[in-house]
Amino acid sequence: MAESTSPVRSFFAPVRALFVGDASAGVLLILVAVAAMLVANSALHEEYHHLFHGLWFSADTFKLNTLHLWINDGLMAIFFFVVGLEVKREWIEGQLSTAEQRRLPILAAAAGMGVPALVYIFFVSGEASVLMQGWAIPAATDIAFAMGVLGLLGSRVPASLRLFLLTVAIVDDIGAVLVIALVYTAGIKLTWLLGALVVVAIMFGLNRMRISSVVPFILLALVLWFFVLNSGVHATIAGVVAALTIPMRGRNDDTMLEHLEHGLAPWSAYLIVPVFGFANAGVDISGLGLEGVLAPLPIAIAAGLFLGKQVGIFAAIYAADRVGFAKRPYQATWPEVWGVSILCGIGFTMSLFIGELAFPGYRELIDEAKIGILGGSLISAVVGYAILRMTTTHPDDIKSPYVS
Repeated sequence: MAESTSPVRSFFAPVRALFVGDASAGVLLILVAVAAMLVANSALHEEYHHLFHGLWFSADTFKLNTLHLWINDGLMAIFFFVVGLEVKREWIEGQLSTAEQRRLPILAAAAGMGVPALVYIFFVSGEASVLMQGWAIPAATDIAFAMGVLGLLGSRVPASLRLFLLTVAIVDDIGAVLVIALVYTAGIKLTWLLGALVVVAIMFGLNRMRISSVVPFILLALVLWFFVLNSGVHATIAGVVAALTIPMRGRNDDTMLEHLEHGLAPWSAYLIVPVFGFANAGVDISGLGLEGVLAPLPIAIAAGLFLGKQVGIFAAIYAADRVGFAKRPYQATWPEVWGVSILCGIGFTMSLFIGELAFPGYRELIDEAKIGILGGSLISAVVGYAILRMTTTHPDDIKSPYVS
């Protein structure tokens, strides 16, 4: 049967081509996570640890003296830059450009961050106070991983539901960035922060002038990253801020931001995120033992991702639909909405990133956090896929826009 040519599907086509295309990005992340775990638990575990955590310089260089820091604070700034471009495009011209379009994704994303945090707090209450620092770990959804799993189902899932998952993950990323900036930030150094603000002002000035070349923006973005790195605010925030200064269109009315996004998105999805995943997903579980795997921290994170995400998001969608605040995605049945809500519990990239920030200096807790993230994400992926596989039908087979 030919695919539907509905407006929803037509609009979604370029978005799918840019961010999804097929399941390859998500499958790659799965393979990277598995590879990292295998290496970390093999005879090469010492080499693996030394590669990323061994000192590469006798003294700090740009405050970064290990490959792990260069990846997390440097390379990931490019990932956040792409996220910023994506957010700006969606907010101005995409699925978040009107108040009506923003209602359901923002509500679902907010509930999908708040409820997992509450589930996490419930499981770690009464434990060591340091565990409270990880409340935001299960609050994030991994776009590539979740969309990759959804992509394995092909056209069985309505295009509107795919688009909904993407927009929720985008809003989720905005929330995660704000959490990183406001919660996981060291002591602020005002001189460096003032310098960063000056650079941002210059970049917005270039935006107002509709400069068509990306070169000055990229050069200033590097300066901004250096200033933010030294200011105490996490360096990757510079990537998001820099992206927001990129003009939507240049002086010749060319789609400047979209071209830059298209150029960087494949590098982010197929190089930067996999490198980050390989550097951060590996944990030696033999050293943790069963007691470590079932410790309060990994259980709290896994429960937050698997239980908190689906309860928060599904409840928000159901309530919004019932009271008339916003309709559930077009052509999506409630079982399908439930399945996608579970897929939102895949928190691989951003959760690993926040986990590193939440417990600085606590290597054992970081390893336990990784176990919880990988476990919760895996369960969410398998269960979400299974539910969607059993409940979805081809969009063309659904006659009514809304099915009660």
